[in-house]
Amino acid sequence: MAFPRNQKLNLLRLTVLLIVALAGIKFIFRDSVTLDLHKHMSKDNDFWGKAGEEKEAANPQSQALELSAVKVTGPKEDAKKQLSKDFSTTEMRLVHLDLKGAAPKVSYLKQVFPLLSKLGANGILVEYEDMFPFKGELETLKSPYAYSEDDIEKIQQLAALNKLEVVPLVQTFGHVEFILKHDKYRYLREVERFPNSLNPHVPDTLSLLKSILSQVMDKHSHSSWIHIGADEVFHLGEGMDSKNWISRSNGDVGTMYLNHIKEVVNFIVNQYKGLQVLMWDDMLRKISVGAIQESGIATHASPVLWFYSPDFDTEKIGNFISKYAESGFKSVWFASAFKGTTGPAQGWTPLNYHLKNQLSWLKVIQAMSKFPFIKFQGIALTGWQRYDHYSVLCELLPVGIPSLAICLQTLVNGGFTEATKKKILDMLGFQSINLEKSTCDGNGAFPGSEVYRMVEQINGQLKESIAKALEEESAIQGWFSPYHRKHQFGNPRNLENFGSKVLKVHEDWENFIQNFRSQLESIYFPDTVEEWMEENVNPYMDRLREFVRDYKEIIRLNAKPKAL
Repeated sequence: MAFPRNQKLNLLRLTVLLIVALAGIKFIFRDSVTLDLHKHMSKDNDFWGKAGEEKEAANPQSQALELSAVKVTGPKEDAKKQLSKDFSTTEMRLVHLDLKGAAPKVSYLKQVFPLLSKLGANGILVEYEDMFPFKGELETLKSPYAYSEDDIEKIQQLAALNKLEVVPLVQTFGHVEFILKHDKYRYLREVERFPNSLNPHVPDTLSLLKSILSQVMDKHSHSSWIHIGADEVFHLGEGMDSKNWISRSNGDVGTMYLNHIKEVVNFIVNQYKGLQVLMWDDMLRKISVGAIQESGIATHASPVLWFYSPDFDTEKIGNFISKYAESGFKSVWFASAFKGTTGPAQGWTPLNYHLKNQLSWLKVIQAMSKFPFIKFQGIALTGWQRYDHYSVLCELLPVGIPSLAICLQTLVNGGFTEATKKKILDMLGFQSINLEKSTCDGNGAFPGSEVYRMVEQINGQLKESIAKALEEESAIQGWFSPYHRKHQFGNPRNLENFGSKVLKVHEDWENFIQNFRSQLESIYFPDTVEEWMEENVNPYMDRLREFVRDYKEIIRLNAKPKAL
């Protein structure tokens, strides 16, 4: 049927209006979706940077998915998902590997990890510092003997084989001497004279930390936790920027500390989905509950309470636990010590001291039912290798293994019983342990036991035997005094009365030291070997070597007149 002309025109107009309406609806819907995406990105970007920061050009197809890069050295902000593991019913026992000194070769870790697992550890807390293979702009930070990327992968594979969870530790506020010692990063110091702590007010501080954390975590995609350090932020608040901030905002050092930690924690949990954050608790102890609550860090972080003395005040610990529960933390960790806390130059581990520390922590752990609103997740057994980046080495890891065995087994078994003691002796290859004297009878059959035994001899005999050979012989005092040696004169008849004894002492110790060096070199890199020898062997051996050198020279002169 044919439509009249005016009906056709009306139908045409209706069709056009319908097309225009549909186009308008589509346009409005598109803008709404785009706006929602923009809002989502802006919310995520509140942490990454303010308006006006430089942005990298994004591919149009992925613009809604890829966040912009942080200015300066910051990483791209594509959120990564960590491998999900359930530790809700597991009490963790982490063995701390402090790599800022005497970092072992991977070949030694391969031997040690099975022992750690057998002793009761189920994780390792790895404080890389300058041993991580930083690259690009961060390459300045790494040691000449830093692990390679393959080494990092191998360490994690070995840990997995022995059912050890790997928890990387990256210092993000204090104890960053390995960063701030470099001229390149000197301007990031809180106090210009001291390389201890970062200035939280310089934007590049956060950019640098993002890059460091990203490089480390990108190599630890299977880790469930990261430890951000954050302890002993010495001189915080003393820098001019901090003083100005306090004056301008009417703030305090505690708030300043929390602001920085919040930035670090937010970066981690947004960048690495599912990753949990640990932090040392000492800086939190004097900060109010209200301030901690307001910061919001308790949502994603857990404090690690550390006390290393043998008989610490458990009631004081309980007060801290209550405080952290009230602050909103869902879980809490503890930290004991198996070595490295009894003196910066401690060479031999005091067994009873560290055993008592574990027994004190056991009392706290067994009383956790008093704190129903916060969960005990685990304990880290720290084994400090240096007090800080500039201090000398503490006890070497092989020297600390008997202590570690005692500490771990005490925690596993809820005390140090005769049965526990026997199990330790069997695993380490000893016949007996003297806790008071910190000695073990028997050769030992654990990785590094040769170093353990040889350090014991050096510690107990080297200095004394050389002093006895050079100081207690009256003939030396009478016919080979410093004056004789300076002027190179002496009678071979008198010299030969003590010479053979001294030469024998020298020969025996040189042979011993040569063997000891070989044992050290099988475990450690050359810088550690040289440092340990210079600190613990050469001060005594050099005295003996110089004596023997002078003795042989004066014997060769065959009683010539005194040199003028």
